[in-house]
Amino acid sequence: MKNNIDRIFIIGYMASGKTTLGRALARSIGWNFIDLDFYIEQRFRKSVREIFATDGEEGFRRKESAMLKEAGEFEKTVISCGGGTPCFFDNMDFMNQRGQTVFLDTEPECIVRRLVVNNARRPLMAGKSEEEIRLEVAKGLEKRKPFYSQAGIVFPGNLLEDRFQIDSSVEEFKKRFLL
Repeated sequence: MKNNIDRIFIIGYMASGKTTLGRALARSIGWNFIDLDFYIEQRFRKSVREIFATDGEEGFRRKESAMLKEAGEFEKTVISCGGGTPCFFDNMDFMNQRGQTVFLDTEPECIVRRLVVNNARRPLMAGKSEEEIRLEVAKGLEKRKPFYSQAGIVFPGNLLEDRFQIDSSVEEFKKRFLL
């Protein structure tokens, strides 16, 4: 591996393909995979939605930061972060110091399409029209791009729609950044 990295943190907006790419990449290189939201849910035995409801966003973000720092100690691990993870506390600095950060840069229209198909799974998008989702994505990306742009690697996330595209993206990532 280039630069002897032990951790890869994948960041980007919701529905950008972080979990899809992260899981496939980890499997391909024989590393562990952690979806940070799932890790939080397992640790606190509550869904992210429940934690938001009981603790508010501030409470959730504190838990998220603590779990990021815990997971960030594991070696040979690909960590898929929540869309807002890089935007709070010193999370982005921590990730850049502990491993390789990858901003999965996915076209807004691709994100919108994925969210329209799966919006019931996303509490922030549930019940919204396609146009409302489009506006929310544009606003969210504008607000978060300054954090996402601090990643060491920018990688496209549009081509993660089927097994062939996922496998091709993983191979391209490995060729460009790991081998």
